[in-house]
Amino acid sequence: MSAWVAAVLLGGAVALLLPGPAATSAPPRPSRLPRSPRGRRRRRAADQAAVLEVCDLLAAELASGQPPGTALQVAGEQWPPLRSAVDAHHLGADVSQALRELASARPGASDLRWVAGAWQVAHHSGHGLAAALERTAAGLRARRRTRRLVDSELASARATARLVACLPLAVLLMGSGAGSDPWGFLLGTPVGWACLLAGIALVALGLWWIERLADRAAAP
Repeated sequence: MSAWVAAVLLGGAVALLLPGPAATSAPPRPSRLPRSPRGRRRRRAADQAAVLEVCDLLAAELASGQPPGTALQVAGEQWPPLRSAVDAHHLGADVSQALRELASARPGASDLRWVAGAWQVAHHSGHGLAAALERTAAGLRARRRTRRLVDSELASARATARLVACLPLAVLLMGSGAGSDPWGFLLGTPVGWACLLAGIALVALGLWWIERLADRAAAP
């Protein structure tokens, strides 16, 4: 029984920081922001893909002869968070500033700063917005390829960290199978309890630190 208690304690500490089940293809609701690191990464990746699609859509609409306001409205229908920029255009406000504010409010939409810059330059020069957005979309694709490479490397680091975090439990199970009694020491003595709690805390701290470093490396 004591072995099961220790296994549950150690396994539960590791499971708290393991990724949950894969998300569905449906985007997260704006009113319910994801709290887990994995949920935040999914939302950020979805926003990054949406910004690239918006940039492509704006360039295509402008190249087909649509005015900037109409192109922006079509893009807003494609990606609802862009409605703030659409409203700014309807009110005669600064669209580029609205785009920058949206980029600041949503970490995954930080690439909107480039769209805002292209919009501002074209607004002051009076032409060239479609070409500027096409170049911006090409740059965003290059940045996305780099992000995918970084994410793949970080996924390997996260998987290695979780594997290492499970090793103490595996060692304890192997020790029990070899005829020793590590569970009796861990749960039968004050020193054992202190070692068990300290080990769980260090495992949880290590996994949290790896996740924090990976999130900082993946930040746009």
